[in-house]
Parts: sequence; structure tokens; C-alpha cells
Amino acid sequence: MKTITKLKLGGILLLLIAIIAAALWFRNVSKGNWIGLGTNQEIDITPTQIQSIKDIGEWEFLSVSAEELVDTIRKGIFTNDELVRIYYGTLRLGINMHEVEPGWIEARSDSVFLTLPPIGLLDKDFIDEARTKSFYQSGTWKPKDREAMYNRAYQRMLRHCLTPENLRAAETNADAQIRNMMRAMGYNKVMISYRSR
Repeated sequence: MKTITKLKLGGILLLLIAIIAAALWFRNVSKGNWIGLGTNQEIDITPTQIQSIKDIGEWEFLSVSAEELVDTIRKGIFTNDELVRIYYGTLRLGINMHEVEPGWIEARSDSVFLTLPPIGLLDKDFIDEARTKSFYQSGTWKPKDREAMYNRAYQRMLRHCLTPENLRAAETNADAQIRNMMRAMGYNKVMISYRSR
């Protein structure tokens, strides 16, 4: 009986020594290491998000309706021929996202930096020829005469609609829309710049 008790006592003592040795070994091995829980506040913009922004394509920020009255007179021997036409058009101002350059968007922590193409005319065919009306016509006119009048109306619309004020208004709208989109993606600070024209 004494032998069994001595064996049990020896086994328990041996088990205690093994546990203490394991605890000391684990303490030495894990010195300087630690485990902690936390949240990563840094936001990374993914290639998929970048591509989806680029896929917007032509992003319109201001639409300007235009109307131009153009006339021409051809002097004749007995009478003068006259042609007066009214042209209508809609000039769309915005950014063509297909013109962004490599590195146009960069995210750092909760900030995003965008370098965008300049605000400009999105569609060069802005005159609605279906709505063009001959207001007054006397005599006969050739297609080249009508084309010359179309070109004059086109240049006038550009001059009257692509003003610094309209470009600034489109840029202001662009800033607001882009900032809202980036904030919805989790960026608190949005820095936007435009390449020069």
C-alpha cells in the first residue's frame, strides 16, 4: 500500500514539474509577442472600383441649350437672295473618364486624391439638325451655302456656351458629385484637381 502511495505521489510530482517546465518554456518563447484585437481604419480602393468609375465614360455636369439665328444675303443684278435659318443645339459639359491618365486616383488612409481630365465639351455634334428651320428664304441655295451657315452657327454656339462661367459651373457640379461618391465609398477627405486644358 505504501508503495502504491509513493508511486502516486511520485507521478503527481513528475506531472507538476512537467507543467511548470512547459509554462516556463512557453513564457520564454512568446516573450515580445502579443495578440490583440482592433479595427483597420485604412480604406483601400480596389481595381474593380477604379474600373467602375472609369466605366462611367462621359460624365455630364452641365447642359447648355443654345439657339442661333444665322442669315446670309447673295447680291443679284435685279434682286437679292436671302436665307435666314434658326439652329438649335445642346452643349454637354463634363469629363470623359476614358481620358484619365495612369495614377489618376490614389488612396491614403481615409483620404483620396484624384487628378481628372479637364472639363470640356463631351459631344462635338451638338446641333440638332432635325430642329433647324428656315425662317426666311428667297432664291435658291446650294448645299455648300447651307453648310457655311451651319458652320457659322456652330462657332457662335461654341463662343456663347463654352464661357469661363459655364466651365466653372460644370466644375463646381463635378466637385460636388465626385465628393459625394467618394464619401459614400468611405473617404472623408477628397482632393480633386484637373489637368490643364
